[in-house]
Amino acid sequence: MATTVRLPEIQTKTKRPTRFPVALGSRIMGIGSSIPAGVLTNADLERRVDTSDEWIVTRTGIHERRVAPPGVDTSDLVVEASQNALIDAGLTVDDIDALIVATVSPDTMVSSCAAWAQPKLGLRRGIPVFDITAACSGWLYGTILADSLVRSGTAQHVLVAGAEELSRITNWNDRTTCVLFGDGAGVSVHGPNKGKGDGVIAHTWGADGSLAHLLWQPGGGTRHPASHETVDQSMHTVQMQGNEVYKHAVRAMQQAVSDVMEEAGVTADDIDVFVPHQANLRIIEATAQRAGLSMDKVVVTINKYGNVSAASIPMALADAQREGRIKSGDLVLTAAFGAGFTWGAALIRW
Repeated sequence: MATTVRLPEIQTKTKRPTRFPVALGSRIMGIGSSIPAGVLTNADLERRVDTSDEWIVTRTGIHERRVAPPGVDTSDLVVEASQNALIDAGLTVDDIDALIVATVSPDTMVSSCAAWAQPKLGLRRGIPVFDITAACSGWLYGTILADSLVRSGTAQHVLVAGAEELSRITNWNDRTTCVLFGDGAGVSVHGPNKGKGDGVIAHTWGADGSLAHLLWQPGGGTRHPASHETVDQSMHTVQMQGNEVYKHAVRAMQQAVSDVMEEAGVTADDIDVFVPHQANLRIIEATAQRAGLSMDKVVVTINKYGNVSAASIPMALADAQREGRIKSGDLVLTAAFGAGFTWGAALIRW
């Protein structure tokens, strides 16, 4: 006699309404981060590959980076950063209507990092949670999506996470890339703005897939499924053509910054704080210079965190707010460039 298997009930109804009042726009209500305790210094890397502290600092501006311990997944970083962001926003998990996680290093390819984070964080079942893959531009892409959700009344409060454990997909024998990447997460809480000129004022985004081969992880997808060969050839780690990436990054970030400032009708003098993606100190300096921004307005965290891809900007925002560099009412400019190639910029009234 066949045994009847009782499947668990999928809860689709939520206590909060599925439609909310249409808003003029969105604002960042809270920001939080998760910074792994493990520190990997340039001196540590000198003992692993043929490199030196001077070589790394001169070319990248990085002195150290953070590494998550074994057993800590990317979704765990999302949870901790989200909890800190909710405290900052004065909200609880019951107030959240959607979770967007930007990452290139999820817990698993299936299911999404957002799906693993949902029950850990205690978010209501039935709300939409999903990942986006836009590499270093991921948090900006998520911010633009959250702005659209709030403006349309589809959601009232949205969590946008940038979270990475790049140490898991780094080739530690490649001296040109292993010095760059770190782990961490940053999360922002997005909700309705208070009026015109508040919150997310202007944004731009874009991509050029014809350049995807310059920065990629070849193995693990349908093009090169996992095999002994892909593992032996380190195809499951990040590979890039650094000089080409640098040239495109400077141009794309500068153009994105110019476009968003023009859209908002502001000049460099109006900007209080510039928070760029933390990929390379020279890229940051070149972007600021071309935008007419002095470095005293620029938040730099690459020296202590390295390149944390999608997590870089929200982690830097959290640091800047905690240190008093960003205050309520400040005009904050953000910009990023990443694999894909992707890019974006946003102008935010804090």
